[in-house]
Amino acid sequence: MPNRPDERLRIGEIHYANCTPIYHMLKKNSDCADYDFIAGEPAKLNALLAGGNIDISSSSSIEYARHSSEYLIIPDISIGSRGEVRSILFFSKVPFEQLADETVAVSSASATSVVLLKVLAKFHFGFDIKLAPSRPVLGEMLEGVSAALIIGDDALAELGKRHEGLFVYDLGTIWQEFTGLPFVYALWMVRADSARRTPELVGRFKRDVKAAKEAALGSFNSIAEAASDTMWMDRAELVSYWENMSYDLTDAHIAGLKRFIGHAAQVGEVNLGHSGEVILNFL
Repeated sequence: MPNRPDERLRIGEIHYANCTPIYHMLKKNSDCADYDFIAGEPAKLNALLAGGNIDISSSSSIEYARHSSEYLIIPDISIGSRGEVRSILFFSKVPFEQLADETVAVSSASATSVVLLKVLAKFHFGFDIKLAPSRPVLGEMLEGVSAALIIGDDALAELGKRHEGLFVYDLGTIWQEFTGLPFVYALWMVRADSARRTPELVGRFKRDVKAAKEAALGSFNSIAEAASDTMWMDRAELVSYWENMSYDLTDAHIAGLKRFIGHAAQVGEVNLGHSGEVILNFL
């Protein structure tokens, strides 16, 4: 029998293709009677998690950095890449090196990727840029500005198109060139107060989502056959995209995460306090 409503877990669910394998296998293989799934884009789920309106989510790594004392990280799982990511694309009318002090349009759905762009501009290319949140429609975003950042399925939808006159940059690739480390776009995060309130249920979810990851890694083809993403993306391309992602959270991922958070603090996006570093608290 399902638990009472106050004992159920509210799970944030990002409907982006990069998250599809984990949620698919979680719902397929686990008893989700005590889980309520609440859909949203990354920025929305960040706000719901911060406000206590959901208990757990695959949520932006910058959200953890900004409120680390409120969250616990589920270990061994993330949404990341070791280089090219394909779904975080920066389109520019001029080479990146020529964007110093320019205003660029950024998707209002994004959180971590916007800060990553700011970090790469500052520390890899050596200059500041100004960010203007915008609706994620590439043609509209490029009206009146030199460059635009789009993420997730909106970025994937642009991959197969011709973009004459534009320079196209994959931010995962640039991060790899800059640091030699993986990049962690999202962590699986639990509100610390939710973990205290329902420790057994949170512990079960931790086991379920890690099992879902392991099952997904060997099942991309079968997941693609059932995925709604294939309504707009070729099945083989979808599988290739998943195979290119990194769903682990190794020591190298953690090093990349800490490097990113440190740089984010340097550009004023995170307050690390007197310690000067973020503490990673694991469930």
